[in-house]
Amino acid sequence: MDIQRVLVADAVDAACVDLLTKNNFKVDCKYKQSEEELIKNIQEYDALIVRSDTKVTENIIKAGKHLKIIGRAGAGVDNIDINAATANKILVLNTPGGNAISACELTCSFITSLARNVVPAAASLKAGRWDRKLYAGHELYGKTLAIIGLGRIGKEVAIRMQSWGMKTIGFDPIVSAEEAKTFNVESMNLEQIWPLADYITVHTPLIPQTRNLINDKVFSVCKKGVFVINVARGGIISEKDLLAALKDGRCGGAALDVFQQEPPVDAVTLEIIQHPKVIATPHLGASTSEAQVRVAVEISEQIIALTGKNKQYTETPGIVNRVVLGNK
Repeated sequence: MDIQRVLVADAVDAACVDLLTKNNFKVDCKYKQSEEELIKNIQEYDALIVRSDTKVTENIIKAGKHLKIIGRAGAGVDNIDINAATANKILVLNTPGGNAISACELTCSFITSLARNVVPAAASLKAGRWDRKLYAGHELYGKTLAIIGLGRIGKEVAIRMQSWGMKTIGFDPIVSAEEAKTFNVESMNLEQIWPLADYITVHTPLIPQTRNLINDKVFSVCKKGVFVINVARGGIISEKDLLAALKDGRCGGAALDVFQQEPPVDAVTLEIIQHPKVIATPHLGASTSEAQVRVAVEISEQIIALTGKNKQYTETPGIVNRVVLGNK
Protein backbone atom coordinates (compact mmCIF):
# COMPACT_ATOMS: atom_id res chain seq x y z
CA MET A 1 0.00 0.00 0.00
CA ASP A 2 1.49 3.35 -1.05
CA ILE A 3 1.34 5.76 1.90
CA GLN A 4 3.43 8.93 1.79
CA ARG A 5 1.64 11.61 3.83
CA VAL A 6 0.03 11.08 7.23
CA LEU A 7 -2.19 13.51 9.12
CA VAL A 8 -2.37 13.15 12.91
CA ALA A 9 -5.62 14.89 13.89
CA ASP A 10 -5.63 14.16 17.65
CA ALA A 11 -2.89 14.43 20.24
CA VAL A 12 -1.11 11.08 20.41
CA ASP A 13 2.18 10.25 22.09
CA ALA A 14 5.24 11.54 20.26
CA ALA A 15 6.35 7.94 19.71
CA CYS A 16 3.78 7.73 16.89
CA VAL A 17 5.24 10.58 14.85
CA ASP A 18 8.82 9.58 15.68
CA LEU A 19 8.40 6.04 14.36
CA LEU A 20 6.62 7.15 11.20
CA THR A 21 9.19 9.86 10.50
CA LYS A 22 12.07 7.42 10.97
CA ASN A 23 10.45 5.25 8.31
CA ASN A 24 10.29 8.10 5.78
CA PHE A 25 6.66 9.16 6.11
CA LYS A 26 5.76 12.85 5.91
CA VAL A 27 3.73 13.53 9.05
CA ASP A 28 1.72 16.62 9.95
CA CYS A 29 -0.02 17.19 13.28
CA LYS A 30 -3.13 19.39 13.15
CA TYR A 31 -5.29 19.09 16.27
CA LYS A 32 -8.79 20.22 17.20
CA GLN A 33 -9.96 20.78 13.62
CA SER A 34 -13.62 21.33 12.89
CA GLU A 35 -15.31 18.98 10.42
CA GLU A 36 -15.11 21.70 7.78
CA GLU A 37 -11.38 22.20 8.36
CA LEU A 38 -10.68 18.49 8.20
CA ILE A 39 -12.72 18.09 5.02
CA LYS A 40 -10.50 20.72 3.44
CA ASN A 41 -7.19 19.42 4.80
CA ILE A 42 -7.71 15.67 4.40
CA GLN A 43 -7.53 15.93 0.62
CA GLU A 44 -3.73 16.10 0.81
CA TYR A 45 -3.16 12.93 2.85
CA ASP A 46 -2.93 9.17 2.35
CA ALA A 47 -3.53 8.24 6.01
CA LEU A 48 -5.33 9.76 8.97
CA ILE A 49 -4.62 9.01 12.64
CA VAL A 50 -7.10 9.95 15.38
CA ARG A 51 -7.77 9.20 19.03
CA SER A 52 -11.21 10.01 20.47
CA ASP A 53 -11.70 13.73 19.87
CA THR A 54 -12.10 13.64 16.10
CA LYS A 55 -15.27 12.15 14.63
CA VAL A 56 -14.42 10.77 11.21
CA THR A 57 -17.70 11.28 9.37
CA GLU A 58 -18.84 10.20 5.94
CA ASN A 59 -18.24 13.72 4.63
CA ILE A 60 -14.64 13.68 5.81
CA ILE A 61 -14.08 10.23 4.33
CA LYS A 62 -15.51 11.22 0.96
CA ALA A 63 -13.28 14.30 0.92
CA GLY A 64 -10.17 12.16 1.34
CA LYS A 65 -9.42 11.70 -2.34
CA HIS A 66 -6.09 10.00 -1.61
CA LEU A 67 -7.06 8.49 1.73
CA LYS A 68 -6.21 4.80 2.10
CA ILE A 69 -5.98 4.30 5.89
CA ILE A 70 -7.79 5.66 8.93
CA GLY A 71 -6.10 4.58 12.15
CA ARG A 72 -7.35 5.04 15.70
CA ALA A 73 -4.71 4.99 18.42
CA GLY A 74 -6.93 3.16 20.88
CA ALA A 75 -9.33 0.25 21.17
CA GLY A 76 -12.62 0.48 19.30
CA VAL A 77 -13.62 2.64 16.35
CA ASP A 78 -16.88 4.20 17.55
CA ASN A 79 -15.85 7.61 16.21
CA ILE A 80 -15.19 6.37 12.65
CA ASP A 81 -17.90 5.74 10.06
CA ILE A 82 -16.87 2.19 9.16
CA ASN A 83 -19.52 1.73 6.48
CA ALA A 84 -18.45 4.87 4.66
CA ALA A 85 -14.78 3.93 4.91
CA THR A 86 -15.41 0.44 3.55
CA ALA A 87 -17.57 1.76 0.73
CA ASN A 88 -14.70 4.07 -0.25
CA LYS A 89 -12.13 1.23 0.04
CA ILE A 90 -10.38 2.84 3.00
CA LEU A 91 -8.81 0.54 5.57
CA VAL A 92 -9.70 1.19 9.23
CA LEU A 93 -7.24 0.22 11.98
CA ASN A 94 -7.26 0.35 15.75
CA THR A 95 -4.98 -0.93 18.52
CA PRO A 96 -7.07 -3.52 20.33
CA GLY A 97 -4.38 -4.66 22.76
CA GLY A 98 -2.72 -1.35 23.49
CA ASN A 99 -4.76 -0.35 26.51
CA ALA A 100 -5.65 -3.83 27.80
CA ILE A 101 -3.50 -3.75 30.94
CA SER A 102 -4.50 -0.20 31.84
CA ALA A 103 -8.22 -0.92 31.42
CA CYS A 104 -7.82 -4.16 33.36
CA GLU A 105 -6.08 -2.46 36.27
CA LEU A 106 -8.75 0.25 36.46
CA THR A 107 -11.42 -2.47 36.52
CA CYS A 108 -9.69 -4.27 39.37
CA SER A 109 -9.29 -1.06 41.36
CA PHE A 110 -13.01 -0.39 40.88
CA ILE A 111 -13.92 -3.84 42.22
CA THR A 112 -11.77 -3.49 45.33
CA SER A 113 -12.93 0.08 45.93
CA LEU A 114 -16.59 -0.93 45.74
CA ALA A 115 -16.04 -3.79 48.17
CA ARG A 116 -14.49 -1.55 50.82
CA ASN A 117 -16.33 1.76 50.16
CA VAL A 118 -12.97 3.44 49.58
CA VAL A 119 -14.23 6.47 47.67
CA PRO A 120 -17.12 7.60 49.92
CA ALA A 121 -15.14 6.79 53.08
CA ALA A 122 -12.21 8.92 51.90
CA ALA A 123 -14.55 11.78 50.99
CA SER A 124 -16.24 11.52 54.41
CA LEU A 125 -12.93 11.69 56.26
CA LYS A 126 -11.77 14.66 54.19
CA ALA A 127 -15.03 16.37 55.16
CA GLY A 128 -14.12 15.97 58.82
CA ARG A 129 -16.27 12.95 59.74
CA TRP A 130 -15.25 9.60 61.28
CA ASP A 131 -17.81 7.13 59.87
CA ARG A 132 -16.24 3.73 60.51
CA LYS A 133 -19.53 1.87 60.93
CA LEU A 134 -21.23 3.59 58.00
CA TYR A 135 -18.58 2.43 55.52
CA ALA A 136 -18.02 -1.16 56.63
CA GLY A 137 -17.50 -3.31 53.54
CA HIS A 138 -17.08 -6.96 52.63
CA GLU A 139 -14.36 -9.33 51.50
CA LEU A 140 -13.91 -10.34 47.88
CA TYR A 141 -12.68 -13.78 48.89
CA GLY A 142 -15.25 -16.37 47.87
CA LYS A 143 -17.36 -13.93 45.87
CA THR A 144 -18.33 -14.62 42.26
CA LEU A 145 -17.14 -12.28 39.52
CA ALA A 146 -19.00 -12.48 36.20
CA ILE A 147 -16.94 -11.26 33.25
CA ILE A 148 -18.92 -10.42 30.13
CA GLY A 149 -16.39 -10.47 27.32
CA LEU A 150 -13.36 -12.74 27.69
CA GLY A 151 -10.98 -11.06 25.29
CA ARG A 152 -7.69 -9.42 26.24
CA ILE A 153 -9.06 -7.24 29.05
CA GLY A 154 -11.55 -9.75 30.44
CA LYS A 155 -8.87 -12.42 30.62
CA GLU A 156 -6.45 -10.14 32.45
CA VAL A 157 -9.17 -9.12 34.94
CA ALA A 158 -9.96 -12.78 35.62
CA ILE A 159 -6.34 -13.66 36.33
CA ARG A 160 -5.87 -10.78 38.75
CA MET A 161 -9.13 -11.15 40.66
CA GLN A 162 -8.57 -14.90 41.07
CA SER A 163 -5.57 -13.94 43.19
CA TRP A 164 -8.07 -12.26 45.55
CA GLY A 165 -9.90 -15.55 45.90
CA MET A 166 -12.81 -14.67 43.64
CA LYS A 167 -14.59 -17.34 41.60
CA THR A 168 -14.65 -16.26 37.95
CA ILE A 169 -17.43 -17.09 35.51
CA GLY A 170 -17.94 -15.54 32.13
CA PHE A 171 -19.59 -15.27 28.75
CA ASP A 172 -18.16 -14.64 25.32
CA PRO A 173 -19.69 -15.91 22.06
CA ILE A 174 -16.25 -16.08 20.46
CA VAL A 175 -14.11 -17.55 23.24
CA SER A 176 -14.76 -21.28 23.66
CA ALA A 177 -15.43 -22.93 27.01
CA GLU A 178 -12.17 -24.85 26.60
CA GLU A 179 -10.17 -21.67 26.04
CA ALA A 180 -11.86 -19.96 29.01
CA LYS A 181 -10.83 -22.87 31.21
CA THR A 182 -7.18 -22.22 30.43
CA PHE A 183 -7.42 -19.05 32.52
CA ASN A 184 -9.81 -20.58 35.09
CA VAL A 185 -13.07 -18.99 33.93
CA GLU A 186 -16.16 -21.17 33.81
CA SER A 187 -18.03 -20.33 30.60
CA MET A 188 -21.81 -20.01 30.93
CA ASN A 189 -24.69 -18.45 29.05
CA LEU A 190 -26.04 -15.14 30.28
CA GLU A 191 -29.18 -16.61 31.81
CA GLN A 192 -27.00 -18.85 33.99
CA ILE A 193 -24.65 -16.04 34.94
CA TRP A 194 -27.04 -13.37 36.22
CA PRO A 195 -28.34 -15.15 39.36
CA LEU A 196 -24.83 -16.28 40.40
CA ALA A 197 -22.87 -13.04 40.17
CA ASP A 198 -21.86 -10.87 43.11
CA TYR A 199 -20.00 -8.58 40.72
CA ILE A 200 -20.50 -8.10 36.97
CA THR A 201 -17.89 -6.42 34.78
CA VAL A 202 -18.38 -5.83 31.05
CA HIS A 203 -15.61 -5.91 28.45
CA THR A 204 -17.39 -5.95 25.09
CA PRO A 205 -17.68 -3.51 22.19
CA LEU A 206 -20.86 -1.47 21.91
CA ILE A 207 -22.80 -3.17 19.11
CA PRO A 208 -26.54 -3.75 18.66
CA GLN A 209 -26.28 -7.06 20.55
CA THR A 210 -24.65 -5.42 23.60
CA ARG A 211 -26.53 -2.14 23.79
CA ASN A 212 -28.46 -2.07 27.09
CA LEU A 213 -27.22 -5.61 27.74
CA ILE A 214 -27.54 -5.02 31.48
CA ASN A 215 -31.03 -3.68 31.96
CA ASP A 216 -34.05 -3.75 34.26
CA LYS A 217 -34.78 -7.39 33.49
CA VAL A 218 -31.21 -8.40 34.33
CA PHE A 219 -31.20 -6.50 37.63
CA SER A 220 -34.43 -8.27 38.54
CA VAL A 221 -32.91 -11.75 38.18
CA CYS A 222 -29.53 -10.94 39.74
CA LYS A 223 -28.70 -11.30 43.42
CA LYS A 224 -30.06 -8.35 45.35
CA GLY A 225 -27.24 -5.87 45.80
CA VAL A 226 -25.17 -6.98 42.80
CA PHE A 227 -22.29 -4.66 41.87
CA VAL A 228 -21.65 -3.62 38.24
CA ILE A 229 -18.53 -2.23 36.59
CA ASN A 230 -18.15 -0.71 33.12
CA VAL A 231 -14.85 0.50 31.69
CA ALA A 232 -15.75 -0.64 28.16
CA ARG A 233 -18.33 1.54 26.41
CA GLY A 234 -21.22 3.68 27.58
CA GLY A 235 -24.56 2.16 26.63
CA ILE A 236 -23.77 -1.46 27.52
CA ILE A 237 -25.45 -0.84 30.87
CA SER A 238 -28.80 0.95 30.55
CA GLU A 239 -28.31 4.10 32.61
CA LYS A 240 -32.03 4.57 33.20
CA ASP A 241 -32.40 1.02 34.49
CA LEU A 242 -29.21 1.24 36.54
CA LEU A 243 -30.49 4.33 38.34
CA ALA A 244 -33.75 2.59 39.17
CA ALA A 245 -31.86 -0.47 40.47
CA LEU A 246 -29.60 1.69 42.63
CA LYS A 247 -32.62 3.41 44.13
CA ASP A 248 -34.52 0.22 45.00
CA GLY A 249 -31.49 -1.76 46.17
CA ARG A 250 -31.31 -4.34 43.39
CA CYS A 251 -27.91 -2.87 42.55
CA GLY A 252 -25.61 -2.41 45.54
CA GLY A 253 -23.18 -0.14 43.74
CA ALA A 254 -21.64 0.70 40.38
CA ALA A 255 -18.27 1.86 39.07
CA LEU A 256 -18.43 3.58 35.71
CA ASP A 257 -15.65 4.99 33.56
CA VAL A 258 -17.80 5.39 30.43
CA PHE A 259 -21.20 6.91 29.71
CA GLN A 260 -23.78 7.02 26.95
CA GLN A 261 -22.86 10.65 26.36
CA GLU A 262 -19.40 12.06 26.98
CA PRO A 263 -19.07 14.58 28.51
CA PRO A 264 -22.41 13.75 30.15
CA VAL A 265 -25.21 16.32 30.29
CA ASP A 266 -28.25 14.03 30.43
CA ALA A 267 -30.15 14.36 33.71
CA VAL A 268 -30.22 10.59 34.35
CA THR A 269 -26.47 10.26 33.79
CA LEU A 270 -25.71 13.18 36.05
CA GLU A 271 -27.90 11.72 38.78
CA ILE A 272 -26.04 8.41 38.50
CA ILE A 273 -22.68 10.18 38.79
CA GLN A 274 -23.83 11.94 41.97
CA HIS A 275 -25.32 8.79 43.53
CA PRO A 276 -23.55 7.84 46.80
CA LYS A 277 -23.18 4.21 45.70
CA VAL A 278 -21.46 5.10 42.42
CA ILE A 279 -17.79 5.59 41.59
CA ALA A 280 -17.57 7.63 38.39
CA THR A 281 -14.46 8.62 36.43
CA PRO A 282 -14.09 10.55 33.14
CA HIS A 283 -13.13 7.75 30.71
CA LEU A 284 -9.71 7.02 32.21
CA GLY A 285 -9.40 3.40 31.06
CA ALA A 286 -6.51 4.08 28.69
CA SER A 287 -5.21 7.14 30.51
CA THR A 288 -1.83 5.85 31.58
CA SER A 289 1.53 6.88 30.21
CA GLU A 290 2.27 3.28 29.28
CA ALA A 291 -0.97 2.78 27.34
CA GLN A 292 -0.56 6.06 25.47
CA VAL A 293 2.89 5.08 24.27
CA ARG A 294 1.73 1.57 23.43
CA VAL A 295 -1.20 2.60 21.23
CA ALA A 296 0.87 5.29 19.52
CA VAL A 297 3.55 2.77 18.61
CA GLU A 298 1.08 0.05 17.59
CA ILE A 299 -0.85 2.25 15.16
CA SER A 300 2.42 3.38 13.55
CA GLU A 301 3.73 -0.16 13.29
CA GLN A 302 0.59 -1.31 11.50
CA ILE A 303 0.76 1.52 8.97
CA ILE A 304 4.40 0.69 8.31
CA ALA A 305 3.52 -3.01 7.94
CA LEU A 306 0.86 -2.22 5.34
CA THR A 307 3.36 -0.30 3.23
CA GLY A 308 6.12 -2.91 3.49
CA LYS A 309 8.71 -0.17 4.08
CA ASN A 310 10.33 -1.96 7.00
CA LYS A 311 10.45 -5.76 7.23
CA GLN A 312 10.67 -5.46 11.02
CA TYR A 313 6.94 -4.65 11.07
CA THR A 314 4.60 -7.23 9.57
CA GLU A 315 1.62 -7.56 11.94
CA THR A 316 -1.74 -5.79 11.48
CA PRO A 317 -3.96 -7.08 14.32
CA GLY A 318 -6.13 -3.98 14.39
CA ILE A 319 -7.68 -4.12 10.91
CA VAL A 320 -11.43 -3.67 11.30
CA ASN A 321 -12.63 -3.97 7.69
CA ARG A 322 -10.23 -6.49 6.21
CA VAL A 323 -12.51 -6.88 3.18
CA VAL A 324 -10.90 -3.71 1.84
CA LEU A 325 -7.61 -5.55 1.39
CA GLY A 326 -9.43 -8.04 -0.80
CA ASN A 327 -10.84 -5.23 -2.87
CA LYS A 328 -7.32 -3.93 -3.41
